[in-house]
Amino acid sequence: MEVIYGLIPGMLLLGLVAVGVLFWAARSGQFDDLEGDGQRILMDEDADVGESEDARRFPDAETDRHSSARQSAVDGQREQG
Repeated sequence: MEVIYGLIPGMLLLGLVAVGVLFWAARSGQFDDLEGDGQRILMDEDADVGESEDARRFPDAETDRHSSARQSAVDGQREQG
């Protein structure tokens, strides 16, 4: 029972510290942009990178603009043979 005389003031002090940290965070702007990080993670920052970056990320993909025409020609030969 004597331990409660130490726990109650300790919990009150801890609660006051938590409230103080909350007010500090609100005043310093920690809660100003709540959705920014969620949107930034979805944005594609690699969109401005050239074709060489795409070739490194997708080594099997052809970066030539005529690759779809060649692929359709190959598919046509498969259907005939």
